[in-house]
Amino acid sequence: MSSSGSTRAIIAALVANAGIAAAKFVGYLITGSAAMLAEAVHSVVDTSNQALLLYGQRAAAKAPDALHPFGYGRSRYFWSFVVALVLFSLGSMFAIYEGYEKVRHPVELSSPLVAVAILAVAIGLETYSFRTALRESRPLKGEGSWLRFLRTSRNPELPVVLLEDTGALIGLMLALAGVGLSMLTGNPVWDGVATLGIGALLGVIAVFLMVEMHSLLIGEGATIAEDRAIRAALEGTVNVTRLIHIRTLYLGPDEMLVGAKIAVLPGLDLAAIAATIDEAEANIRAAVPAARVIFLEPDLDRTPVPDSLEQKG
Repeated sequence: MSSSGSTRAIIAALVANAGIAAAKFVGYLITGSAAMLAEAVHSVVDTSNQALLLYGQRAAAKAPDALHPFGYGRSRYFWSFVVALVLFSLGSMFAIYEGYEKVRHPVELSSPLVAVAILAVAIGLETYSFRTALRESRPLKGEGSWLRFLRTSRNPELPVVLLEDTGALIGLMLALAGVGLSMLTGNPVWDGVATLGIGALLGVIAVFLMVEMHSLLIGEGATIAEDRAIRAALEGTVNVTRLIHIRTLYLGPDEMLVGAKIAVLPGLDLAAIAATIDEAEANIRAAVPAARVIFLEPDLDRTPVPDSLEQKG
């Protein structure tokens, strides 16, 4: 469900950004606005990023092989990290450079009303993409805040698209403000100031994404809620006396590895132990469907019996 939702959000963003990029470049050629040029490059970067996200999903779908026995699910994390790098290096750095040059050497805008019209259309298209990403993200977000979703989601594409669209909308507002202030004051330096603001905004978003994708790349385990559900599933299994220890790791956005050592009742024969493990695995998968790779090690419960209980016995 999350993968198909991500794909719909990515395609919506790709189509919107491709059209927006073309319109912005036309606007830049007509007006000479640095903010319009920065926004045009921003849209080209976003379009390329969506293509990278789609490629990452395709790479992650490859079947496991001898070299990668757990599959290629983390490809989605890698390409999302590349997206953050591209956003920072091409989008943010270019806008900051262009803004700095236009503040130092302001250039008079020509036909600024054309820029305003193009930016207004771009805001409408970007809003469509943003609403699509919101709709696809809500089932995964649950009752938590949007910031919590961005920080804890194991799905890399939806947070990337959400932040890119948010940055694009704010960037368009900044570009509109820059063009508008340049028209009202007759001072084109505001266009350069707006461009610097766009670059700084993209830089903040890119750094945030790099931090989050780095964490996913090196390996994140179950969320607090998922960990609690897995523990309850194991401890609620017949013949399991307690959970000794557990480790979890996301192999990809939709696949979690669970390794646990469980204490079972003494005296069980091999068939009973095997049945207990099968039941425990079924309980885990019912509680957390993403837990697809499960390794359980049974052991005897060697917890010392308290003296008080021994005396009662």
